[in-house]
Amino acid sequence: MAEKEHLLILRQGIDAWNTWRKGNPDIRPDLHGALLIGTQLAGVYLSEADLAKANLARANLARANLAKVLLAGANVPEADLTYAHLTKADLREANLQGANLTEANLTWADLRGADLSGANLTKANLRRADLRRADLRGATLTEADLRGVSLTAANLHGANLAKADLHTADLVEAVFIQANLDGANLRKADLTKADLKGAHLTNADLTQANLDGADLQGADLTNANLVAAKLDQALNMEKTRK
Repeated sequence: MAEKEHLLILRQGIDAWNTWRKGNPDIRPDLHGALLIGTQLAGVYLSEADLAKANLARANLARANLAKVLLAGANVPEADLTYAHLTKADLREANLQGANLTEANLTWADLRGADLSGANLTKANLRRADLRRADLRGATLTEADLRGVSLTAANLHGANLAKADLHTADLVEAVFIQANLDGANLRKADLTKADLKGAHLTNADLTQANLDGADLQGADLTNANLVAAKLDQALNMEKTRK
């Protein structure tokens, strides 16, 4: 249950809230389970706040400071999080369906089991983020920075990762069925047992990538760079290389 005093200050507006935060740096705001549907919170300072299980559906959090915020189990569908600062944020099992995270900073964020289906993560910084078992079906990750990210067993069916940087990413058993990985950087990525059926990998860089046991049936690898890639037991490689 949210602290009533904290919720009251927040409802007074962004200026009042940010002023209070600056004057009380040692207080961790308690907004646990708060109902903030459609709230205008652009530029709000919510770093380290407890927003677990809060409802922020369609809220405007553009350019908000959410570093180290607790949003585990929160409901944040269709929220505007463009340019938001979410470094080391705890977003485990959060609902971010259709959220706009364009150019958001999610470095080292914990997104295990989060629902990001249909979310817009264009040019987002997800370096070293933990996205194990996350749902990214139909998500847009064009030109996103995913270096060193963990996407083990994540579902990226139909996702758009064109020109995304997945250098050294952990993609073990990830689902990329019909995903767009055209021009993606997959150098040294671990794609062991990944499902790449029907995936588009035109001009992708798979140098030294591990594709052991990956399913590449119907995948398009036109002009892909497979120098020193590990292809042991990869399915249908002879049909996909063009």
